[in-house]
This record gives sequence, structure tokens and C-alpha cells, in this order.
Amino acid sequence: MLDDDTAYPSSFRAWSSVGILMLAYVLSFIDRQILNLLVGPIRRDLLISDTQMSLLMGLSFALFYTVCGIPLGRLADTRSRRGLIALGVLFWSAMTAACGMARLYWQFLVCRIGVGVGEAALSPAAYSLIADSFPLNRRATAISVYSMGVYLGSGLAFLLGGLVITFASAQGDVRLPLLGEVRPWQLIFLLLGAAGVLFSLLMLAVNEPARRGVGAGVAVPLAEVGRYIRANRRTVLCHNLGFAGLAFAGYGGAAWIPTFFIRTYGWDAGQVGVVYGSIVGVFGCLGIVTGGRLADWMARHGRTDANMRVGLYAAIAAVPCVLSFPLMGSGLWAAVLTAPTVFFLSMPFGVAPAAIQEIMPSAMRGQASAIYLFVITLLGLGIGPTAVALVTDYVFADDQALRYSLLIVNTLAVASSVYLLGKGLQPYRDSLLHLRQWSLERA
Repeated sequence: MLDDDTAYPSSFRAWSSVGILMLAYVLSFIDRQILNLLVGPIRRDLLISDTQMSLLMGLSFALFYTVCGIPLGRLADTRSRRGLIALGVLFWSAMTAACGMARLYWQFLVCRIGVGVGEAALSPAAYSLIADSFPLNRRATAISVYSMGVYLGSGLAFLLGGLVITFASAQGDVRLPLLGEVRPWQLIFLLLGAAGVLFSLLMLAVNEPARRGVGAGVAVPLAEVGRYIRANRRTVLCHNLGFAGLAFAGYGGAAWIPTFFIRTYGWDAGQVGVVYGSIVGVFGCLGIVTGGRLADWMARHGRTDANMRVGLYAAIAAVPCVLSFPLMGSGLWAAVLTAPTVFFLSMPFGVAPAAIQEIMPSAMRGQASAIYLFVITLLGLGIGPTAVALVTDYVFADDQALRYSLLIVNTLAVASSVYLLGKGLQPYRDSLLHLRQWSLERA
């Protein structure tokens, strides 16, 4: 254990680790989001509905991602974080490849569960590594750079996926040794899985910094973790549920916006992949880094609630965006308005985990991060895509009404975030004081 005044790793070592961790996050989101561009061929081959497809996109992955995240977060507080991540990358990549061999719906469902289990090892350990590598006034930016992987990965999933789909579809089915004939969408999963298995070796280059803070590296009893979280329950609830509303809109949109362009404007998958993938990659990265830089700037100027406040500002700015883009009369204008939507919805997702690191003792950071990820993933990824699909299938009962489903679901989700994050500002400031007092009593 180190005190917070002890020297941090060199900038080169710290940022090198962030770069590798970000690449792991990129890979995880490519594996996670590539499915969103393959709705048509997978529905056709597996003979499934939008709602069944949404379970593959969201709930099957998210349920096990969240359930496994908490015990893996506890391991991240006491065991090698680098080793935990390497094993996670290896496992989820193998399961991604297995998705490419699925012939039946239930087989695909089981493989997606496996991807969720493997990816649950990444972020709690990565947040903890980064928090121990950077001082407080640089932490939001560092975690935001890591979190760029969400948008680089999603953007590349759509961009490369669109290009590969266009090429592979022109070639038709492919015959592989041992596996026989595979469809173009199956080939994509096989290639991604193989790339991830090789990437897991790169994790050996990540620096494992010494843990710092009171009780760092010591296994804290679960009862004490529970007591600490209950003492800060207003902060935790407003934070987790507030950011979950933005994740709900973000995941729900990412799952169905490609299909929205295809159904509403007649675009093909390759065109959607290039346009939407570029928007997500560019504006998502700009948004998340802007959020981190803004939070660090506000913190240097005396805003102790900077991380929560950036989330609130982003939610307010996102409301007119989610209201307008689904109603555009042309695909061009819908794409133009999708850009600020992605920008504002991405802004909070570096500052949200940074806020958790700021209010929790070092020995509880992995577990608190896992709980945060549990909430935003279960609500955002687990329910967001399915909520949009349910409104399309059972409220409108019309595939062409997808634009209205996106508008209704996303507007309600973002509006709830505005309310909750606004209510959470004062409790968050109180939690910072609580942590100082807790640390003094145990010093």
C-alpha cells in the first residue's frame, strides 16, 4: 500500500498502460457491437424476430456481464489486475469465435453469455489500474481516454463490419478447413475471435502499479463494503441510475440506429456501416475526451462535483438531439443530427467511473466499479435495445415505426438522467467529505 503522496508511475508507463487497456476496450466493443450491423442476415438465418434479436444484442450478454462483474471486481481489489484482464480477453475472444460456429438460436445465446462473462473482467480492473497510475487532477482525462474504447470499438464495428459485409456478401459463403461452409456473418465472428486470442498476449506489457490509499490491497469484508455504500446510498443511487439513463439511450440507439437507416431511408448495411461507424468513432471519442478534460478543468477551478456536473450538462444537451434525429425526412439530415447525439451521450462515460474512484476507498474501488457497471449495463445494454424492440413489435406492431420507438424510449431515458444527476450533486459532495473522514479514522 502507498500513500497518495507517493510518486506515481512515469507518464510513459502510465499512458502506455492506458493505451493497451483502451485497445482491449476497443476489441471488447467490436465483439459486442458488431451484432448490431448484422440484424438482417442473422434474423434470416436463425428465423427470429426483432425481440429475439434484441436479446442477443443486450440481455443475454448484459445479464451475465453484470452478475459476474461483482465477484470479478472483488478479485480486482486484491489480485493481479493485469492477469485478470488477460484471462478475460482470452475467454471472451474464444466465445466470440464460437458465435461464428452457431447454427441455432440457443447456441448463439449461450455464446453471447460467454462473451459477457469474459468482458466482465475488464473494466473494474482497468479503472483500478488507472486510478493508481494517475493523480486526482489527471484521473478523469486518463479514464476518459481508456473509455474512448467504447466509441472507437463501436465505430470500428460498424465501419469495418460494413466494409467486410459488402465484400463478403459479394463473395458468398466461404468454405473453411474443419468448419466447412460458413456464412459471411459467421466469418466475421471467427476472425474477431482469432484476433482477440492473439491480443491477449499484449496484456503482458501493461504496468501493474502499486495500490495506494488506506487499506489498499487488503480484502475488505463484504459487510463493510455494504455499510460504506449504504452510508452513501443517495450518491450511489443518483449516480448509477442517472448515468444508466444515458447508457439506456446510448445502447438502445446503437442497437437500432443502423436498422433505422436501413428501414426508414433504404440504406444498405455497407453504407450504414461507413457513415454511422464514422460518426460513432469520431464524435464518440471527441465527446468522451471533452467530458474528461472539462471535468478536470472544473476540478482545478474548485468544482468538487465536476464529474457529476459534466454528466448533468451532457444529459441536458442531449434532450433536443434525441427528440429530433428520428423525425428527419432524409437520411442525410438524420445522420447530421446523429453526430451531436453521439457526442453528448458519450461525454459522461469517462467522468462516471472517475466519480466512483473519487468517492470510494481504494480497497473498494473494483467492487464499487462493478456495481456501477452492473447497473448501467443491465439497464442500458440489457433493457435498452429490448425496450426499443418491444415498442416497435407490440405498441406499433410495425417494423417501419422504429423511428418513433427510438424517439419515445430515448427521450424518456435522457429526461430521467437530467432529473437524477441534478438531484445527486449535493449528495456527491457529501460523499467526498465522508471519504476524508473515513480515511482519517483508519489512518
